[in-house]
Amino acid sequence: MSEEIESTVDGGAEGPSLGSRDRNQKFRWFVVHTYSMFEEKAKTTLLERIKNNNMEARFGEVIVPKTSSETVLKSGKKKKVERNAFPGYILVEMEMDEQTNHLVRDTPKITGFVGNARNPRPITDEEALRLTNPESIKEAAKIQASNLSFEKGEAVKVIDGAFTNFDGVVDAVQSDKMKLRILVSIFGRETPVELEYSQVQKLS
Repeated sequence: MSEEIESTVDGGAEGPSLGSRDRNQKFRWFVVHTYSMFEEKAKTTLLERIKNNNMEARFGEVIVPKTSSETVLKSGKKKKVERNAFPGYILVEMEMDEQTNHLVRDTPKITGFVGNARNPRPITDEEALRLTNPESIKEAAKIQASNLSFEKGEAVKVIDGAFTNFDGVVDAVQSDKMKLRILVSIFGRETPVELEYSQVQKLS
């Protein structure tokens, strides 16, 4: 069951501040596996161990990925809550070497790095942002899509959603809503599908 907490917890849905500060060029993002429901405890303990071992310069952010939503209370007031987006996982920004690797793996409530434990593969800044702040990725896609224009009869490829990798033809354009009706061939029959601009790309 996903943990539900109030939105004031540190390292919430805002995600990592990628590129917003002077960053150690050796820093990379790693996905770390923890006991489910103990993500915050693992984060706190890891930060304490980093400090106690004087390794602050070799670690950056430690993040528990979360998603935020609003719920309406019985009183009618809205309350913003956050839930763990990926129970059992945290993201650690660090300079990977034998010492830092062992410090992370030997932390209580942490079971190890995802992938090869001794030589884990880092994820990119973009992947880290997608894991911790999917809303920003969607917003960026919408901004990029707002500069596009489509015409009826134009061939496109679906790149997001249930029909990903299907080719189709634009049947109608709603430029004010940045939406399209695409005719997709399924089992030999043309099926109309409504998609946003950001969910398709033009075929050259």
